[in-house]
Amino acid sequence: MKTAIFALLATAAAVEAAGCNLAASGGDDGPALAAALKSCATVTVPAGVTLAINTALDTTGLANVHLFSSDYKYWQKNAFPQNYQDMTTMWLLGGKGVTVDGGGTIDGQAQAWYDANVSTGKPILLTVTQSDGVTIKNIKQVGSPMWNNFVRDSKNVIYDGITITSTRKDGAQAQNTDGWDTYRSSFVTIQNSKIRNGDDCVSFKPNSTYITVYNLDCTGSHGISVGSLGQYPGVQDLITNIWAEKINMTTCSNGARIKAWAGKVGYGKVDNVTFTGFTETNVDHPMIIDQCYSTSAADCKANPSKVTISNVKFNGISGTGTKQEVASLVCSPGQSTCTNIQVNNIQLKTTKSGSATYTCTNLKVTGSSANLFTCTSS
Repeated sequence: MKTAIFALLATAAAVEAAGCNLAASGGDDGPALAAALKSCATVTVPAGVTLAINTALDTTGLANVHLFSSDYKYWQKNAFPQNYQDMTTMWLLGGKGVTVDGGGTIDGQAQAWYDANVSTGKPILLTVTQSDGVTIKNIKQVGSPMWNNFVRDSKNVIYDGITITSTRKDGAQAQNTDGWDTYRSSFVTIQNSKIRNGDDCVSFKPNSTYITVYNLDCTGSHGISVGSLGQYPGVQDLITNIWAEKINMTTCSNGARIKAWAGKVGYGKVDNVTFTGFTETNVDHPMIIDQCYSTSAADCKANPSKVTISNVKFNGISGTGTKQEVASLVCSPGQSTCTNIQVNNIQLKTTKSGSATYTCTNLKVTGSSANLFTCTSS
Protein backbone atom coordinates (compact mmCIF):
# COMPACT_ATOMS: atom_id res chain seq x y z
CA MET A 1 0.00 0.00 0.00
CA LYS A 2 1.33 3.44 -0.89
CA THR A 3 0.54 6.59 1.01
CA ALA A 4 -0.08 9.73 -1.01
CA ILE A 5 -0.20 13.23 0.48
CA PHE A 6 -2.35 15.41 -1.73
CA ALA A 7 -2.98 19.11 -2.19
CA LEU A 8 -1.82 20.98 0.86
CA LEU A 9 -3.47 24.40 0.54
CA ALA A 10 -6.48 26.15 -0.89
CA THR A 11 -5.27 25.87 -4.47
CA ALA A 12 -5.32 22.10 -4.26
CA ALA A 13 -7.60 19.92 -6.27
CA ALA A 14 -9.60 17.16 -4.65
CA VAL A 15 -8.37 13.69 -5.41
CA GLU A 16 -9.55 10.16 -5.03
CA ALA A 17 -12.81 9.88 -3.15
CA ALA A 18 -11.51 6.94 -1.17
CA GLY A 19 -9.36 7.67 1.87
CA CYS A 20 -9.35 10.20 4.69
CA ASN A 21 -10.81 13.63 4.00
CA LEU A 22 -9.50 16.41 6.22
CA ALA A 23 -11.31 19.62 7.09
CA ALA A 24 -10.09 22.74 8.82
CA SER A 25 -10.88 22.67 12.54
CA GLY A 26 -10.33 26.33 13.24
CA GLY A 27 -7.42 25.41 15.46
CA ASP A 28 -4.30 23.31 15.07
CA ASP A 29 -4.80 20.70 12.33
CA GLY A 30 -1.31 19.22 12.70
CA PRO A 31 -2.21 16.25 14.95
CA ALA A 32 -5.13 15.25 12.70
CA LEU A 33 -2.91 15.38 9.61
CA ALA A 34 -0.15 13.36 11.28
CA ALA A 35 -2.66 10.74 12.44
CA ALA A 36 -4.23 10.52 8.98
CA LEU A 37 -0.87 10.03 7.30
CA LYS A 38 -0.15 7.07 9.52
CA SER A 39 -3.53 5.36 9.12
CA CYS A 40 -4.98 6.22 5.69
CA ALA A 41 -4.16 4.86 2.25
CA THR A 42 -4.93 8.28 0.76
CA VAL A 43 -5.17 11.60 2.56
CA THR A 44 -7.30 14.23 0.83
CA VAL A 45 -7.36 17.95 1.53
CA PRO A 46 -10.28 19.14 -0.64
CA ALA A 47 -10.09 22.20 -2.85
CA GLY A 48 -10.82 25.35 -0.87
CA VAL A 49 -9.63 23.89 2.43
CA THR A 50 -6.61 25.29 4.25
CA LEU A 51 -5.09 23.34 7.11
CA ALA A 52 -3.32 25.28 9.86
CA ILE A 53 -0.26 23.52 11.23
CA ASN A 54 0.59 25.34 14.44
CA THR A 55 2.82 22.72 16.03
CA ALA A 56 5.90 20.86 14.78
CA LEU A 57 4.93 18.09 12.38
CA ASP A 58 6.83 14.78 12.43
CA THR A 59 5.78 12.49 9.59
CA THR A 60 8.74 10.13 9.63
CA GLY A 61 8.24 6.39 9.84
CA LEU A 62 5.60 6.19 7.12
CA ALA A 63 5.61 2.71 5.60
CA ASN A 64 4.57 2.28 2.00
CA VAL A 65 2.58 4.43 2.40
CA HIS A 66 -0.07 22.95 4.60
CA LEU A 67 0.18 24.95 6.10
CA PHE A 68 2.44 26.44 8.82
CA SER A 69 1.65 29.25 11.23
CA SER A 70 3.44 32.61 11.25
CA ASP A 71 4.30 32.31 14.96
CA TYR A 72 8.07 32.47 14.49
CA LYS A 73 8.71 32.30 18.25
CA TYR A 74 7.10 28.88 18.32
CA TRP A 75 9.23 27.61 15.46
CA GLN A 76 12.42 28.92 17.05
CA LYS A 77 11.71 26.70 20.05
CA ASN A 78 10.10 23.66 18.48
CA ALA A 79 11.43 23.02 14.96
CA PHE A 80 13.28 19.72 14.66
CA PRO A 81 17.12 19.93 15.02
CA GLN A 82 19.09 18.49 12.09
CA ASN A 83 22.55 18.26 13.68
CA TYR A 84 24.05 19.87 10.60
CA GLN A 85 25.12 23.52 10.44
CA ASP A 86 22.74 24.29 13.34
CA MET A 87 19.78 23.70 11.05
CA THR A 88 16.22 22.94 12.14
CA THR A 89 13.18 22.01 10.10
CA MET A 90 9.43 22.58 10.24
CA TRP A 91 8.47 19.30 8.64
CA LEU A 92 10.18 15.90 8.64
CA LEU A 93 9.01 13.55 5.90
CA GLY A 94 10.29 10.00 5.69
CA GLY A 95 9.52 6.40 4.87
CA LYS A 96 9.26 4.10 1.85
CA GLY A 97 7.09 4.60 -1.18
CA VAL A 98 5.83 8.06 -0.18
CA THR A 99 4.34 10.49 -2.71
CA VAL A 100 3.55 14.18 -2.18
CA ASP A 101 1.63 15.80 -5.03
CA GLY A 102 -1.70 17.32 -6.04
CA GLY A 103 -0.92 20.87 -7.13
CA GLY A 104 -1.08 22.50 -3.71
CA THR A 105 1.14 25.07 -1.99
CA ILE A 106 3.34 24.77 1.08
CA ASP A 107 3.66 28.19 2.69
CA GLY A 108 6.35 28.73 5.33
CA GLN A 109 5.09 32.23 6.27
CA ALA A 110 8.60 33.72 6.07
CA GLN A 111 7.35 37.29 5.81
CA ALA A 112 6.58 37.22 9.54
CA TRP A 113 10.28 36.60 10.19
CA TYR A 114 11.29 39.45 7.90
CA ASP A 115 8.75 41.85 9.42
CA ALA A 116 10.12 41.10 12.89
CA ASN A 117 13.71 41.36 11.63
CA VAL A 118 14.49 37.94 13.06
CA SER A 119 17.56 36.24 11.57
CA THR A 120 18.23 33.37 14.00
CA GLY A 121 16.55 30.03 14.43
CA LYS A 122 14.98 29.99 10.98
CA PRO A 123 13.79 26.49 10.04
CA ILE A 124 13.93 24.60 6.75
CA LEU A 125 10.51 24.20 5.17
CA LEU A 126 10.60 20.48 4.30
CA THR A 127 13.18 17.80 5.12
CA VAL A 128 13.15 14.33 3.58
CA THR A 129 15.06 12.03 5.90
CA GLN A 130 15.86 8.31 6.20
CA SER A 131 13.80 7.59 3.11
CA ASP A 132 13.81 5.23 0.16
CA GLY A 133 11.48 5.95 -2.74
CA VAL A 134 10.02 9.40 -2.07
CA THR A 135 8.46 11.40 -4.91
CA ILE A 136 7.45 15.05 -4.51
CA LYS A 137 5.84 16.55 -7.59
CA ASN A 138 3.64 19.33 -8.94
CA ILE A 139 3.56 21.48 -5.82
CA LYS A 140 4.49 25.05 -4.97
CA GLN A 141 6.65 26.19 -2.11
CA VAL A 142 6.50 29.80 -0.96
CA GLY A 143 7.84 31.78 1.96
CA SER A 144 10.40 29.39 3.38
CA PRO A 145 12.27 31.01 6.29
CA MET A 146 15.40 29.02 5.42
CA TRP A 147 16.22 26.32 2.87
CA ASN A 148 13.19 25.08 0.99
CA ASN A 149 14.19 21.42 0.75
CA PHE A 150 16.76 19.32 2.59
CA VAL A 151 17.38 15.70 1.57
CA ARG A 152 19.44 13.80 4.10
CA ASP A 153 20.31 10.15 4.71
CA SER A 154 18.03 9.08 1.86
CA LYS A 155 18.05 7.42 -1.56
CA ASN A 156 15.82 7.22 -4.60
CA VAL A 157 14.20 10.61 -4.11
CA ILE A 158 12.53 12.49 -6.98
CA TYR A 159 11.39 16.12 -7.18
CA ASP A 160 9.47 16.96 -10.35
CA GLY A 161 7.55 20.07 -11.36
CA ILE A 162 8.27 22.13 -8.23
CA THR A 163 7.79 25.90 -8.20
CA ILE A 164 9.71 27.71 -5.47
CA THR A 165 9.25 31.39 -4.62
CA SER A 166 11.34 32.77 -1.77
CA THR A 167 11.11 36.54 -1.86
CA ARG A 168 10.52 39.47 0.50
CA LYS A 169 7.90 42.19 0.20
CA ASP A 170 10.56 44.90 0.61
CA GLY A 171 12.54 43.58 -2.35
CA ALA A 172 15.60 42.67 -0.29
CA GLN A 173 17.29 39.34 -0.90
CA ALA A 174 15.70 36.42 0.93
CA GLN A 175 18.97 35.02 2.27
CA ASN A 176 19.71 31.33 2.86
CA THR A 177 16.64 30.21 0.94
CA ASP A 178 18.33 27.40 -1.02
CA GLY A 179 16.05 25.53 -3.35
CA TRP A 180 17.54 22.14 -2.46
CA ASP A 181 20.38 20.85 -0.34
CA THR A 182 21.40 17.19 -0.49
CA TYR A 183 23.42 15.59 2.30
CA ARG A 184 24.53 11.97 2.83
CA SER A 185 22.12 10.94 0.09
CA SER A 186 22.26 9.16 -3.27
CA PHE A 187 20.18 8.71 -6.40
CA VAL A 188 18.31 11.99 -6.04
CA THR A 189 16.68 13.60 -9.09
CA ILE A 190 15.54 17.24 -9.22
CA GLN A 191 13.89 18.17 -12.50
CA ASN A 192 11.47 20.36 -14.44
CA SER A 193 11.26 23.06 -11.79
CA LYS A 194 11.32 26.86 -11.41
CA ILE A 195 13.12 28.56 -8.56
CA ARG A 196 13.21 32.19 -7.52
CA ASN A 197 15.21 32.64 -4.35
CA GLY A 198 18.15 34.34 -2.66
CA ASP A 199 20.73 31.57 -2.30
CA ASP A 200 21.84 28.37 -4.03
CA CYS A 201 19.40 26.99 -6.56
CA VAL A 202 20.74 23.53 -5.71
CA SER A 203 23.62 22.77 -3.36
CA PHE A 204 25.27 19.37 -3.09
CA LYS A 205 26.42 19.11 0.50
CA PRO A 206 28.88 16.48 1.81
CA ASN A 207 28.47 12.84 0.82
CA SER A 208 26.01 13.43 -2.00
CA THR A 209 26.41 10.85 -4.77
CA TYR A 210 24.57 10.09 -8.00
CA ILE A 211 22.55 13.29 -8.06
CA THR A 212 20.84 14.43 -11.28
CA VAL A 213 19.59 17.98 -11.81
CA TYR A 214 17.72 18.56 -15.07
CA ASN A 215 15.71 21.35 -16.68
CA LEU A 216 15.70 23.98 -13.97
CA ASP A 217 14.96 27.69 -14.29
CA CYS A 218 16.84 29.58 -11.56
CA THR A 219 16.35 33.31 -10.93
CA GLY A 220 18.26 35.37 -8.37
CA SER A 221 20.13 32.40 -7.00
CA HIS A 222 23.73 31.67 -6.04
CA GLY A 223 24.00 28.91 -8.62
CA ILE A 224 24.20 25.16 -8.97
CA SER A 225 26.82 24.60 -6.31
CA VAL A 226 29.01 21.66 -5.36
CA GLY A 227 29.81 22.31 -1.72
CA SER A 228 31.06 23.95 0.18
CA LEU A 229 33.25 21.04 1.27
CA GLY A 230 36.02 20.52 3.79
CA GLN A 231 34.72 23.07 6.28
CA TYR A 232 35.11 21.04 9.48
CA PRO A 233 38.52 19.87 10.78
CA GLY A 234 39.06 16.13 10.61
CA VAL A 235 35.86 15.47 8.66
CA GLN A 236 35.90 13.77 5.25
CA ASP A 237 33.50 15.13 2.60
CA LEU A 238 32.78 13.35 -0.67
CA ILE A 239 30.84 14.50 -3.72
CA THR A 240 30.76 12.10 -6.67
CA ASN A 241 28.75 11.46 -9.82
CA ILE A 242 26.84 14.72 -10.20
CA TRP A 243 25.03 15.59 -13.44
CA ALA A 244 23.48 19.05 -14.00
CA GLU A 245 21.92 19.63 -17.43
CA LYS A 246 19.68 22.16 -19.19
CA ILE A 247 19.84 24.90 -16.57
CA ASN A 248 18.67 28.48 -17.17
CA MET A 249 20.28 31.01 -14.81
CA THR A 250 18.98 34.59 -14.73
CA THR A 251 20.34 37.49 -12.63
CA CYS A 252 22.24 35.09 -10.41
CA SER A 253 25.45 35.69 -8.50
CA ASN A 254 26.92 32.39 -9.68
CA GLY A 255 26.26 29.79 -12.36
CA ALA A 256 28.08 26.44 -12.30
CA ARG A 257 30.19 26.38 -9.15
CA ILE A 258 32.47 24.17 -7.05
CA LYS A 259 33.64 25.47 -3.68
CA ALA A 260 36.03 23.86 -1.18
CA TRP A 261 37.70 25.21 1.93
CA ALA A 262 41.43 25.49 2.48
CA GLY A 263 43.27 26.16 5.71
CA LYS A 264 43.41 23.90 8.74
CA VAL A 265 40.08 22.28 8.02
CA GLY A 266 38.67 19.02 6.62
CA TYR A 267 39.47 16.84 3.62
CA GLY A 268 37.76 14.83 0.88
CA LYS A 269 37.16 14.77 -2.85
CA VAL A 270 34.96 15.97 -5.68
CA ASP A 271 34.91 13.56 -8.61
CA ASN A 272 32.94 13.09 -11.82
CA VAL A 273 30.88 16.27 -11.98
CA THR A 274 29.29 17.46 -15.22
CA PHE A 275 27.71 20.86 -15.86
CA THR A 276 26.18 20.81 -19.33
CA GLY A 277 23.77 22.96 -21.30
CA PHE A 278 23.75 26.03 -19.04
CA THR A 279 22.18 29.22 -20.45
CA GLU A 280 23.18 32.15 -18.25
CA THR A 281 21.79 35.68 -18.46
CA ASN A 282 23.35 38.52 -16.45
CA VAL A 283 25.15 36.20 -14.07
CA ASP A 284 27.98 37.70 -12.01
CA HIS A 285 30.22 34.63 -12.10
CA PRO A 286 29.04 32.08 -14.70
CA MET A 287 31.78 29.46 -14.13
CA ILE A 288 33.64 28.96 -10.87
CA ILE A 289 36.01 26.59 -9.14
CA ASP A 290 37.10 28.04 -5.80
CA GLN A 291 39.41 25.76 -3.85
CA CYS A 292 40.25 28.56 -1.43
CA TYR A 293 36.63 29.21 -0.46
CA SER A 294 36.27 31.53 2.57
CA THR A 295 40.04 31.29 3.06
CA SER A 296 42.58 34.09 2.83
CA ALA A 297 45.21 33.90 0.08
CA ALA A 298 47.96 33.54 2.68
CA ASP A 299 46.22 30.75 4.55
CA CYS A 300 45.35 28.96 1.32
CA LYS A 301 49.01 29.02 0.28
CA ALA A 302 50.21 27.86 3.68
CA ASN A 303 47.50 25.22 4.04
CA PRO A 304 46.18 24.20 0.60
CA SER A 305 42.81 22.56 0.32
CA LYS A 306 42.69 18.86 1.12
CA VAL A 307 39.59 18.42 -0.99
CA THR A 308 40.75 17.09 -4.35
CA ILE A 309 38.78 18.01 -7.46
CA SER A 310 38.90 15.69 -10.48
CA ASN A 311 37.05 14.76 -13.66
CA VAL A 312 34.96 17.90 -13.95
CA LYS A 313 33.33 18.91 -17.23
CA PHE A 314 31.92 22.30 -18.15
CA ASN A 315 30.11 21.63 -21.44
CA GLY A 316 28.00 24.01 -23.47
CA ILE A 317 27.97 26.98 -21.08
CA SER A 318 26.64 30.08 -22.85
CA GLY A 319 25.21 33.51 -22.13
CA THR A 320 26.32 36.72 -20.44
CA GLY A 321 28.27 37.63 -17.35
CA THR A 322 28.06 40.99 -15.59
CA LYS A 323 31.83 41.11 -14.91
CA GLN A 324 34.76 41.27 -17.30
CA GLU A 325 35.82 37.87 -16.02
CA VAL A 326 33.24 35.27 -16.98
CA ALA A 327 35.10 32.17 -15.80
CA SER A 328 37.39 31.78 -12.79
CA LEU A 329 38.84 28.37 -12.03
CA VAL A 330 41.09 28.64 -8.97
CA CYS A 331 42.78 25.74 -7.22
CA SER A 332 45.03 25.82 -4.18
CA PRO A 333 48.70 26.58 -4.81
CA GLY A 334 51.56 24.14 -4.49
CA GLN A 335 49.77 20.87 -5.12
CA SER A 336 48.11 19.11 -8.06
CA THR A 337 44.76 18.84 -6.33
CA CYS A 338 42.71 19.70 -9.44
CA THR A 339 43.00 17.21 -12.30
CA ASN A 340 41.20 16.54 -15.58
CA ILE A 341 39.17 19.75 -15.72
CA GLN A 342 37.54 19.96 -19.15
CA VAL A 343 35.95 22.98 -20.84
CA ASN A 344 34.01 22.42 -24.06
CA ASN A 345 31.87 24.66 -26.23
CA ILE A 346 32.01 27.63 -23.85
CA GLN A 347 30.35 30.73 -25.29
CA LEU A 348 30.18 33.42 -22.66
CA LYS A 349 30.18 37.17 -23.23
CA THR A 350 30.43 40.09 -20.86
CA THR A 351 27.93 42.91 -20.51
CA LYS A 352 30.92 45.22 -19.92
CA SER A 353 32.72 46.95 -22.75
CA GLY A 354 35.57 44.93 -24.20
CA SER A 355 36.12 41.20 -24.35
CA ALA A 356 35.30 38.64 -21.71
CA THR A 357 38.22 37.10 -19.83
CA TYR A 358 38.66 33.49 -18.73
CA THR A 359 41.21 32.66 -16.04
CA CYS A 360 42.54 29.56 -14.33
CA THR A 361 45.04 29.34 -11.50
CA ASN A 362 47.08 26.34 -10.37
CA LEU A 363 45.47 23.91 -12.78
CA LYS A 364 45.48 22.87 -16.40
CA VAL A 365 42.30 22.88 -18.46
CA THR A 366 41.67 20.75 -21.53
CA GLY A 367 38.93 20.58 -24.11
CA SER A 368 37.71 22.48 -27.14
CA SER A 369 37.54 25.80 -25.26
CA ALA A 370 40.84 25.54 -23.39
CA ASN A 371 42.31 28.21 -25.64
CA LEU A 372 39.98 30.80 -24.11
CA PHE A 373 41.70 30.53 -20.74
CA THR A 374 44.75 32.35 -19.43
CA CYS A 375 46.29 30.12 -16.80
CA THR A 376 48.84 31.07 -14.15
CA SER A 377 50.42 29.66 -10.99
CA SER A 378 50.58 31.23 -7.57
